[in-house]
Amino acid sequence: MPYVLISTQIRLESGPTNVGDEYSDPAIMNYLGARKTTMLGNNFSEYHVDDPPRLVLDKLEKLGFRVLTMTGVGQTLVWCLHKETE
Repeated sequence: MPYVLISTQIRLESGPTNVGDEYSDPAIMNYLGARKTTMLGNNFSEYHVDDPPRLVLDKLEKLGFRVLTMTGVGQTLVWCLHKETE
């Protein structure tokens, strides 16, 4: 999977960070130390880590991912990362 989206809520820049959905690469989620959760009332799962986004971005860079863009959506900060395929 060459793309990863991570996000966090404004004022929670110190974590937790949302690092994936139920279709995310399990190897990457394991490397990040993410836990898979399903919020009550949702019919989908998400992966979360307690780390702040900066540490998650550093870890993903070590795997070869690069930030394509970053934006704020309401009270949420979102980063889109891409890894070149070989």
